[in-house]
Amino acid sequence: MLDPSSSEEESDGLVEEESKEATAPQAGSRVSPSRTSDGSGGLAPSSSRGSARPTSPSPSAASEEKEDLEKLQREEEDRKKKLQLYVFVMRCIAYPFNAKQPTDMARRQQKISKQQLQQTKDRFQAFLNGDTQIVADEAFINAVQSYYEVFLKSDRVAKMVQSGGFSASDCRDVFKRHIEKRVRSLPEIDGLSKETVLSSWMAKFDTIYRGDEDPRKAQQRMTASAASELILSKDQLYEMFQNILGIKKFEHQLLYQACQLDNLDEQAAQIRRELDGRLQMADQIARGGKFPKFVSKDMEAMYIEELKSSVNQLMANLESMPVSKGGEFKLQKLKRGHNTSIIDMGQEDENTLSKSDVVLSFTLEVVIMEVQGLKSLAPNRIVYCTMEVEGGEKLQTDQAEASKPTWGTQGDFTTTHPLPAVKVKLFTESTGVLALEDKELGRVVLHPTPNSPKQSELHKMTVTKACPDQDLRIKLAIRMDKPQNMKHCGYLWAFGKNVWKRWKKRFFVLVQVSQYTFAMCSYREKKSEPQELLQLDGYTVDYSDPQPGLDGGRAFFNAVKEGDTVIFASDDEQDRILWVQAMYRATGQSHKPVPPTQVQKLNSKGGASAQMDAPISQFYADRAQKHGMDEFISANPCSYDHASLFEMVQRLTLDHRLNDTFCCLGWFSPGQVFVLDEYCARNGVRGCHRHLCYLRDLLERAESGAIIDPTLLHYSFAFCASHVHGNRPDGLSTVKVDEKERFEDIKERLRVILENQIVNFRYCFPFGRPEGALKATLSLLERVLMKDIVTPVPPEEVKGVIRKCLEQAAQLNYQRIKEYAKIEENVGRLVTPAKKLEETIRLAELVIEVLQQNQEHHAEAFAWWTDLMVEHAENFLALYAIDMDAALEIQSPESWDSFPLFQLLNDFLRTDYHLCNGKFHKHLQDLYAPLVVRYVDLMESSIAQSIHKGFERESWEPVKSLTSNLPNVNLPNVNLQIPKVPNLPVPVAGLSVNLPTMPSFSTPSWMAAIYDSDNGSGTSEDLFWKLDALQTFIRDLHWPEEEFAKHLESRIKLMSSNMIENCVKRTRMAFESKLAKSSKSTDFRISPTLCTMFNVMVDAKDQSAKLCAMEMGQEKQFHSQIDELIEESVKDMIQLLVAKFVAILEGVLAKISRYDEGTLFSSFLSFTVKAASKYVDVPKPGMDVADGYVTFVRHSQDMLRDKVNEEVYIERLFDQWYTATMNLLGTWLTERMDQQLHVYQLKILIRITKKKYRDFRLQGVLDSTLNSKMYDTVRNRLTVEEATASVREGGMQGISMKDSDEEDEEDD
Repeated sequence: MLDPSSSEEESDGLVEEESKEATAPQAGSRVSPSRTSDGSGGLAPSSSRGSARPTSPSPSAASEEKEDLEKLQREEEDRKKKLQLYVFVMRCIAYPFNAKQPTDMARRQQKISKQQLQQTKDRFQAFLNGDTQIVADEAFINAVQSYYEVFLKSDRVAKMVQSGGFSASDCRDVFKRHIEKRVRSLPEIDGLSKETVLSSWMAKFDTIYRGDEDPRKAQQRMTASAASELILSKDQLYEMFQNILGIKKFEHQLLYQACQLDNLDEQAAQIRRELDGRLQMADQIARGGKFPKFVSKDMEAMYIEELKSSVNQLMANLESMPVSKGGEFKLQKLKRGHNTSIIDMGQEDENTLSKSDVVLSFTLEVVIMEVQGLKSLAPNRIVYCTMEVEGGEKLQTDQAEASKPTWGTQGDFTTTHPLPAVKVKLFTESTGVLALEDKELGRVVLHPTPNSPKQSELHKMTVTKACPDQDLRIKLAIRMDKPQNMKHCGYLWAFGKNVWKRWKKRFFVLVQVSQYTFAMCSYREKKSEPQELLQLDGYTVDYSDPQPGLDGGRAFFNAVKEGDTVIFASDDEQDRILWVQAMYRATGQSHKPVPPTQVQKLNSKGGASAQMDAPISQFYADRAQKHGMDEFISANPCSYDHASLFEMVQRLTLDHRLNDTFCCLGWFSPGQVFVLDEYCARNGVRGCHRHLCYLRDLLERAESGAIIDPTLLHYSFAFCASHVHGNRPDGLSTVKVDEKERFEDIKERLRVILENQIVNFRYCFPFGRPEGALKATLSLLERVLMKDIVTPVPPEEVKGVIRKCLEQAAQLNYQRIKEYAKIEENVGRLVTPAKKLEETIRLAELVIEVLQQNQEHHAEAFAWWTDLMVEHAENFLALYAIDMDAALEIQSPESWDSFPLFQLLNDFLRTDYHLCNGKFHKHLQDLYAPLVVRYVDLMESSIAQSIHKGFERESWEPVKSLTSNLPNVNLPNVNLQIPKVPNLPVPVAGLSVNLPTMPSFSTPSWMAAIYDSDNGSGTSEDLFWKLDALQTFIRDLHWPEEEFAKHLESRIKLMSSNMIENCVKRTRMAFESKLAKSSKSTDFRISPTLCTMFNVMVDAKDQSAKLCAMEMGQEKQFHSQIDELIEESVKDMIQLLVAKFVAILEGVLAKISRYDEGTLFSSFLSFTVKAASKYVDVPKPGMDVADGYVTFVRHSQDMLRDKVNEEVYIERLFDQWYTATMNLLGTWLTERMDQQLHVYQLKILIRITKKKYRDFRLQGVLDSTLNSKMYDTVRNRLTVEEATASVREGGMQGISMKDSDEEDEEDD
């Protein structure tokens, strides 16, 4: 952009260079018709195209040429229109007096482009792949994974980015809302608040989003963009509208200089001319009766009043502008005028100026440089100068020696005299003793004006008699600043009828008293008030020819008013042009004076070199005319249809705004609002027309896919509605028929668009973005449905419209997710039931995701219509129910793969307050209730059959664990985080299956921790897992209907009780049968199978508490019955085992009973042993029997202790075992009370008794049980028998009832 202060040569060279480029346009360049010079490429006359006659073109070629010509003409007309529009816009920017750049507008964020979105996706993908150095826990990674999959990869987000309504802050806000819910669900951690976790996660998110970009650069870029979004300078505004209107740089420079946009006085004068023209136009409309069509005939008179009132308001605003402004005009410091007075230009008497109203203040700078020609004084004499302005204070320079009288001292003065007298005197210090004053050597008196030269000059001084130097000169500079309210000054000859009645040369000053009041004042020297003045209101200035009879002055001009003419004359032509231009700005006249000399020069061929005596403004005007710009500069704004021009500039500005880097949503930037406001106020564009055009443009963009803020639409619509219904939002009471018709058309169009947006609310406002837009859309729809601005629309009507929209939204959303899931209709192809069910479950997941997103992101907007959102969800689910029913109908009746679908849907529905037990939920229950009952029935039959067959084939081998021993059968492969129940086998075609068998299944990983016990049988473990899996499945169904849920629970508990009862009974029967078949000698060993049976009882007792227990308050307690049965069965099993142990001991005692005293076998056996012992070493009889029995006891104790898992049962068994066998020994000895025991009997009994006592004590049998009366009896008898045998036999060979360590070591 060319700086307004740049030199003439620089700008001339630049424009010439641009003009050279313009004279040789390339293809597609725009050419002005006025440029018809040779080789310029313009539209030349047909006669200059050469003498040869061209061949006749074909009809098609002729039509193409005609179309091309018409296209060029349309482009040229459009270019001219934009240039003219740019001139009006430039003037609004150069001198605004109605509007200011707003500083309270919402700050707009930078929009995200497709490339930036892809870059963001890549950065988050890199984080998830572990390619970054960001340390994060699993919870944060899961949150980012969900955010990436659900949000960033969503096609709705990509569409929003394409429409230009998505910013980085939207990304951040969605993630923040996403993690807030997750963090709230996390458990509390001591010393770590959830707010800290949130802030930490957000900091990590920012790091991921930023990537490797330097945060300082991003901050600087954000700061710069924010600054450009707030306040723009004039140059920035010029450049913006050059881009908006397609104006070239050199065109702007030509227009800028020719319009004198840097001259505030010229711009103010232009405004005054425009306002005067608008008043005249209003009068013409009133006189001619050419009114627009209004809704009422009475509005025509009001229309004229409104036109005049608006102009008067603009005049008041202009009048309130300060006249004296220093420095560059600052747009942001502009204050809107509040002067509401009506200025009537016809009432002159009320605004007549007096001399005291004209006040000028001048600042003078007097700089004394040096004195020349001072020769008579001694070189060392001291000299100095004084300076003063007539009537002011006196200042003195520093002292200097006469040999070098230089100072460079500046004195500053303030005066109200347009022709002040500046006195400068030269003094030397007096050397006389009696001298009272210094000696004056010379003086000079000057009369500067604001037009005087500013550089230093030599002035001849008037010397005193005491100074012999007659050629004394002083070099000084006087700078007299021009006040802002003084527009021009200089000497003129003047003659008038009422003022300046004598032709005489006077000093004139053109003073601006206010924006609308100017005066030509003549001054005398040393006077602050004007001698005479002429108020220029109503005068017209123009150039004139020399007047005969008036001597003095060379260039004439006059100021004419009805009944008065004032003639002026200047001494040169350039001064006259400057005076006429200044007075032309002051009078506000519509006629622009043209110097006669310039008219002659423009008509001449070589006038370019003769224009150097014209002002620089005229030079730029001539050059603009040369480039075809004169028609745009000199155009009368009042003759243009500013309504259509503003419509054009607003449309182009909106296009520019929507294509910039900000996520504007249709809102203009502060600079754009400022220019448009100023244009409307300055050119009388009606507010309703402005907002109707704005609404139309916004709706067109919204229909084409752009995101428009509904709050912006609401604001403009409310303004138009208020105006059309006569509420005067901008003070205008008149309503045009065109405005009302357009409003009704836009109202209907807006209603359709709003309803469509509500139907597509998931796609027009994805993830609740832009924030609050959906809520504002609903509010706007309610406003659009109003018949007027007072009567509110009935709530039921609004509700009906929204209900209809949401019904359509349900169909649209369901169709979209079906397309997303790629579920096709089964036409002409066979889809397996499993595939259909898989698609249905996938679709259910998407349905739940949609409903959850609606609740999370859109429910707040529908807070006033919660019931409608519930209906929408039910309609949405009803559409899904059709596909779900179709998928379930084709499933096999023996297949249970559809249960995960119920669990998925029910887990979502039961947690939703509005959907729980709703229409779809009840339908789901009705659909699955028979299926659940049938499943439970078949499971019961299958489990019963498996128990029967399992126990028939049961080997009772202990299994280490269920996981490692049960065969693996795959469960349904459904990606759901819920427990799964195994399928019953599907019957083979042609076979009748009454009770389908229940196969063995591998336990899921989540069951491993529950069943980690050892030594359970395969059948029992399988039974318990099946029962637990069945109950877990029923429990995880979370059946919502309480009565049916209680029925299912009772049914399952009863079934479990019966199954466990059957298992317990079969186990007891198997235990009894196993014992019956086992050996009764000491060779008997407790097998692992018997221990397994005990463990089955232990497991049954443990499982019954869980599988058979009902909640408190139930009528039946199934587990108590099972406990009693188990206790009885265990008691019987212990008794059977103890009886077995007793039978084995009886067999041992039967063997040693052969040695009873008095029997033939006893005598024979004793003799045989004694006889044989003389020759060979005969083993001690009976010790092998005792050792065998002791070994049997110890083995049985160890096996039971190691294999049986219930300590209580073992202790009970050992107690009974010990007591029963000890009673048996006591009984046997009691039967032989009258007999003396054989020594071998005694040894065996002593060994058995001692070892039994010691072993059972080591096994933890209580002393009270060990030291029973029967044990004391046996012990005492054996002790007596031992003493007797020692006397009779001579010793027991080391076997004694006394405890000894040696015997223990021997036994070990």
